Amino acid sequence: MKKSLMIAAIVAAVAASASAQEAVGVWQTEVDDGAYAHITIAPCGEAVCGVISRTFNTDGEYQSENIGKTLVIDMVAKGDGAYEGSVWRPSNDKIYIGKMDVTGDALRLRGCVAGGLICSSQNWQRLG
Repeated sequence: MKKSLMIAAIVAAVAASASAQEAVGVWQTEVDDGAYAHITIAPCGEAVCGVISRTFNTDGEYQSENIGKTLVIDMVAKGDGAYEGSVWRPSNDKIYIGKMDVTGDALRLRGCVAGGLICSSQNWQRLG
């Protein structure tokens, strides 16, 4: 019995780790407040986090004060490409309940209030 439980725990841990790898990579955001960014998502402990790696506006690439800041915070894989954690919105400097869904090269990120009932979303595309 102990051996079966241990094997089940190992399988669950490996599945969660593999699921978290779906989001790892570089993603391009939608335009928000006249600018967009490239977000590099990488493992951070048992979760994934996304850091602003490049920023762009109508004039091209620029050096935003937000480069290097974490936008996707501690997103934990829930299975089937779904994640839960937090998300930071630079334009108002607020952190929201975060939800994320990854399907292939598409990522839908939501920032939510009211316990997750009211959400605003963006669709991102994988760059690499």
